[in-house]
Amino acid sequence: MARTELESAAESIEAAATAASDDETRERLRNQAAKFEDYATAEHGPDHGQLARHEHILKDIAGDEGGDVADDIDDALEAITEFRSTLEGV
Repeated sequence: MARTELESAAESIEAAATAASDDETRERLRNQAAKFEDYATAEHGPDHGQLARHEHILKDIAGDEGGDVADDIDDALEAITEFRSTLEGV
């Protein structure tokens, strides 16, 4: 199953990491991007609960950083929402 939305989210999160203002935020975002890269290639992707936790983390970072970081995170969140629409449940 192609998971282009998860790949897109990972790319947007990595772009946000590049634009981040400090090393700690860059590291947090790179960890998030790595998780989405893993999800994109895993046999079983993330569930709604896992995605909700990621969304919460990303929204917190976007609120703290603003600017280009927030824009890139918004792109990632849009891709995550698209992927979530394909999942059963909630």
